[in-house]
Amino acid sequence: MKEILIIEDEAIIAQNIIDIMVKNDYKVLKTIPNGDEAIDYLSFHQPDLVLCDINIKGTKDGIEVAKIIQKKKKIPFIFLTSYSDKHTLGRAKEALPYSYVVKPFTEKDVTTAIEIALFKFEQEIQSMTLTKETVNEIAKEDLTDKEFLIIENLINSLEYENICEKQGISMNTLKFHLKNIYRKFEVSNRASLMQYLLSHYIHTKE
Repeated sequence: MKEILIIEDEAIIAQNIIDIMVKNDYKVLKTIPNGDEAIDYLSFHQPDLVLCDINIKGTKDGIEVAKIIQKKKKIPFIFLTSYSDKHTLGRAKEALPYSYVVKPFTEKDVTTAIEIALFKFEQEIQSMTLTKETVNEIAKEDLTDKEFLIIENLINSLEYENICEKQGISMNTLKFHLKNIYRKFEVSNRASLMQYLLSHYIHTKE
């Protein structure tokens, strides 16, 4: 189940989004009403996607939140906005969002934007051409050959059962390898690992 963070300071709209997420089998991690709190939260958490209102409370608006976070990690942002003027869209483009949703929106507007954003993000991950040597440069400890092969399987979006079959290992053995992999990158789950690797890959290319 994909984990979504909502940054929205209008309670009615936030609840509407929560209802849409629950109905469509997304998990809402948290609803945050202001930019400063959002930056603090995202500095230590790894949602699969962020739905972010542009005009929010705090010293930073949604665009500034996205730009600050994107310098630290790669997370797909979708901007929610009541404004579609050239100035607002011009500023928003600088944060490289994966999509926009203009208020007032429908359930279909939101779910379609999320599906497209997650697909684009997955395609970026799959386009990575990391080598074991490159990965070891950013890991806290060198990977074993098996661990690197498992990372390649994760990048290719294989389910855990398929990875076990492909690698000829049991689920318990896979869990053991995953625990070691996460430790070596100081992450806590698959999503965090993929985001970490993608962020490093993009920054290296730039």
